This record gives sequence, structure tokens and C-alpha cells, in this order.
Amino acid sequence: MTKRGRPSLAGRRHELIVSQIRRTGSARVAELAELLDVSEMTVRRDLDSLDAAGLVVKVHGGAVVRYEHSSDEPGFEAKLALSIDEKRAIAASAAVLTTDGSAIGMTAGTTTVQLAAELVSLRNLTVVTNSIRVADVFHADDRPDRTVILIGGERTPSDALVGPVAVAALGQFHLDTLFMGVHGVHEHAGFTTPNVLEAETNKAFIAATDDLVVLADHTKWDVTGLRTICPLSTANTIVTDDGLGEHAQSVLRREIRRVVVSVPGSATERSA
Repeated sequence: MTKRGRPSLAGRRHELIVSQIRRTGSARVAELAELLDVSEMTVRRDLDSLDAAGLVVKVHGGAVVRYEHSSDEPGFEAKLALSIDEKRAIAASAAVLTTDGSAIGMTAGTTTVQLAAELVSLRNLTVVTNSIRVADVFHADDRPDRTVILIGGERTPSDALVGPVAVAALGQFHLDTLFMGVHGVHEHAGFTTPNVLEAETNKAFIAATDDLVVLADHTKWDVTGLRTICPLSTANTIVTDDGLGEHAQSVLRREIRRVVVSVPGSATERSA
């Protein structure tokens, strides 16, 4: 505070940043710099301070609202632009795990949307999804040798279609591979989501395949949603990025047969 009891310039910026992030769910450094008319370096220092104070969560390229409860669920738009380079790298690495002629499942999520863009060139592909966004990516690049099946259900804030209708529909399929996005990855809680119906729908997806591939960037580590979808060991493969710490990588390698670590901005990846 200043001598007159008014917030300092930094304090005023912090108030505006927290207000913006709480209103929209997330914000990028460049957006905040333009909004506040300051340098991106200043915004990064502000975000460091706000993260340390527990008011926001700093992520690559910006910050997200700090969710206080395991049932809090961010919207699709709030997550779409965050860790975008990591999500693209993960999608590129995951795309090689399926081939022409496959029947795959794709759950909802911002990373699976990136994966869909990587898979549009595959021939004779059958896709079963509960994501309107994923279906739209394939529809925009329509081809006669591809089948996209969008199952029905209740729509969640993250644009997943979930619930009993979705679960019943998934019971009719046998998928070669399932690509699943998650809200959180935890050493003990496993793969989690804040949405109870989404957990049940994803379990039905898993029951339809023998090959589960989880897509999760490093910001998902140590995040716990309300419901566990499945233990870590259920996955055959997890595709993540090199922002994930050594301890987390060690835990995943102990529990999961294959851990693929993608490097944003590079064609390389590490697999264990």
C-alpha cells in the first residue's frame, strides 16, 4: 500500500490480473501485457508473485484460476490456449500410435482436439468420440473413407458429452486404441476428472479397448479431480512433455509400460 492507503502500481496490477483470470478462467502473458500496458517481463514477475501467494496458478505462457475444490471444472475455452506448444507436441507424438484402417476412441479435451488435427490424413479411419470439438475437426476435413461417430449425452463445461446415454452407446463398440485426455494425474489418485458423469463415460471408453493411451501435459501432474477414472497402471502408454519433473516421470515409468516424453518445438521425443 502507498502512504495514502491506496494500492501501489504493482498491487493494482495484481488486482486486475487476478480479476481477469477469475472472470475468464485463464489468461496469456501477451494478453495481460496488452491489457495492462506493461511489458511481458513485468507480467511474468507479477504472475510469479501471484502464484507464490496462492492466488493463481502460473503455467507455460500464462496463468489459470486456482481451483479450490476437486469438483471445480474449467471450461474448454479457459484451457484451449494454455500450454499450446506442449499439447501440439504431445499430439504429434501420439499420432504415430495409430495407423490407417484403425477404429479409435477419442475422449473430449483440448489435447485430443490437437490430436484430431494430426489424424485427419489417415485413411479408412473410424473415430468414436464424445467431443463435439473433435468431431468438428474431422468434419472440416471431410473424406469419404472416414467414419466419425459422435455419441450423445449431457454436455459438460469442458465440452464432453457424458452420462447414461453415452455409457450405453459405448458398450456397443470394440476399439483398437483409446486416446484419453484427463483433468489430473496423481501418484495415488491416478487419472482424475472433476465431473462424476465424465468419469463414468471415460470408464466405458476404457472398457471398449485393450490399448489405453493417455495424453497429459506436465501441468496435469499432481492435480486431483473429484473422481478417479482409473489407476495409472491401466494405461499402456502416456504421452506427456519435457516440462514434467524427474520424480513424476519416475512414478509414471514405474506404473505405465511406455512413457513418451515430447519436446515442444522439436521433432524429437524420449520414450521409456
